[in-house]
Amino acid sequence: MKLSILSSGLALLAQSVSAVPTPTEDGIVERANIVKRAAITDVASLGYATQNGGTTGGKGGVTTTVSTLAQFSAVADNSKNNDVTPRIIVVSGTISGAQQVRIGSNKTIIGLPGATFDGIGLFVWKQSNVIVRNIISKNVLAANGDGITIQASKNVWVDHCEFYSDLNHDKDYYDGLVDVSHGSEWVTLSNTYMHDHWKASLIGHSDNNAAEDTGHLHVTQCNNHWFNIGSRTPSLRYGTGHIYNSYFESMNTGIDTRDGAQILVQSSVFVNVTEPIAALYSDSTGYANVFDTDLGIGTNTAPVGTLTANSMPYSYTLLGSAKVKASVVGTAGATLTF
Repeated sequence: MKLSILSSGLALLAQSVSAVPTPTEDGIVERANIVKRAAITDVASLGYATQNGGTTGGKGGVTTTVSTLAQFSAVADNSKNNDVTPRIIVVSGTISGAQQVRIGSNKTIIGLPGATFDGIGLFVWKQSNVIVRNIISKNVLAANGDGITIQASKNVWVDHCEFYSDLNHDKDYYDGLVDVSHGSEWVTLSNTYMHDHWKASLIGHSDNNAAEDTGHLHVTQCNNHWFNIGSRTPSLRYGTGHIYNSYFESMNTGIDTRDGAQILVQSSVFVNVTEPIAALYSDSTGYANVFDTDLGIGTNTAPVGTLTANSMPYSYTLLGSAKVKASVVGTAGATLTF
């Protein structure tokens, strides 16, 4: 593992303001977005998605642009669970509906600027090698899953996306934003903006799923901006999590480590978060090792685990907590151009 530290030092202490998430008008927070150039053939370059041979998505396959639900379903729907053809699916405009679409192996789903799924959940089940980038996903009802549901799958990279709903309904009206479960492996969630939601990211769905999950659920979450969230940023059972260069703002509970999970937290900042890092809601505790992280008004109450800066099998770069806000806020999200 090769580790590069660009800067160190603690960020300024956060002001003591209520950490309870509150509804945001239209679910949108004004941010000065920083546009970044990318290519539709990019492969995973961060975290666990670089392992197990890497994550290349649909690179090398046919590129198809879609702008309606019918078009998207025609090229992306894997309802028969047998689509492994490499394909790059470029999303243009807003696609609305109330359903869940299954995504097959060897796919890249990538949005042109402003591309949005409104009410459409993506489901990656028993698949491998999937990339989702530059997509805005909003208002996916619980009946249609999460913004993205990843189950029993390997090598998934979710990058430069935005996920949100609202806080005007009860916590079960929507489900998660990005959930990973059923022994999934080698997943990275990076450069993503998640906001205005009750239960953001569940990794490991049940206390009773040790047989399937133990030794799996290796997930990296990095360079993300979490704002106005109730909980689960993430909540991790059984697996191994690496969280770095992330900015957490206005939340009840943040990182929750459970059922033997091991989490390494580095170079991150919590602002107005009541319980930034803890071991909650399961009879069996999880563990967290925390370095260069500003906890703001809260504390880390999770037991110390076994992970160190040298535990990760991949190279990564730490911004330093003092530089996280300036580097992440406005850059995380669907901010790519092609």
